[in-house]
Amino acid sequence: MSTKENLIRLFETHKGAYVSGEEAARELGVTRAAVWKGVQALRTEGYPIASVPNKGYCLSETADVLSEPGVRKFLRGAARALELEVQPEVDSTNTQVREWANAGAPEGRVLLAGRQTAGRGRYGRAFDSPAETGLYLSLLLRPQGWTPQEATQLTAMAATALCEAIQAMGVDDVGIKWVNDVYVRGRKAGGILTEASFGMESGLLEYAVLGVGIHVYPPKEGFAPELRKIAGPVFERPEGGAKNQLAAEFLNRMMAYYAQRNACVHLASYRKNSLVQGKTVRVLTPAGEREAVVRGIDKRCRLLVTYMDGTEDCLTYGEIRIRMETTE
Repeated sequence: MSTKENLIRLFETHKGAYVSGEEAARELGVTRAAVWKGVQALRTEGYPIASVPNKGYCLSETADVLSEPGVRKFLRGAARALELEVQPEVDSTNTQVREWANAGAPEGRVLLAGRQTAGRGRYGRAFDSPAETGLYLSLLLRPQGWTPQEATQLTAMAATALCEAIQAMGVDDVGIKWVNDVYVRGRKAGGILTEASFGMESGLLEYAVLGVGIHVYPPKEGFAPELRKIAGPVFERPEGGAKNQLAAEFLNRMMAYYAQRNACVHLASYRKNSLVQGKTVRVLTPAGEREAVVRGIDKRCRLLVTYMDGTEDCLTYGEIRIRMETTE
């Protein structure tokens, strides 16, 4: 681990308090000059580190820079065993983690990024992933003996975990739009993209890459024109350490649900936080849109609907549209 990485860990541990250059050098086993160089490097990456003669260095309590130590200090339970890697910018966290998976990486590797240059959503759509205001992560899972039908539960687990993580951060008016979007105050704040590989002979799941994209704050330049009526942030203004804590809150809940995956314990919360149960929606089909009423969500997270002509259907995938009430 580099001096810079060790300094991040040290400053996150003592966030809001001063650490002298001498103390930092002794703790890290390097020279004070190396500490100074490391601090300068961190400042160029956006870390607000103050320095005062005879007191040392202090990472501001309001700092919100994504880092491995910053996430790890909030992890608990099964999530503590995860192997985290944080990069300031990637093309796509899902793309990189799929490369790890194909190379034989074990379950539990997580890539987190502050920006994506080629972020992806469902059906190959681009996912707007601006720097500094978003959180993007992908988790590698290898559940044994899972069929394609069972694998769809991973998306529902992730949506539930993300919804609960945002609520744990003190945010109200959070809900899940079937099947993979999380809304805050009536606008889409986060989405899930699950990509998987199945064995040709067994037909069973070899691995799944669970991607999560979150609009933590409003983009500095605003959302793209086509997203302005749809997308919204979790927080309206910066919150100290929010990205790190939100990432950890999601991973804590996701891994807890994953540990009990065969019991489907996430479904009660998924249904409770659903934005569509009992609502009239428009189901997008190859033949066009059809209006339907949502009767419920079954144990495989399929959407049960009744069309206006009285016929019933069970949707395993696809898209629906629902009028969302926004809070300005």
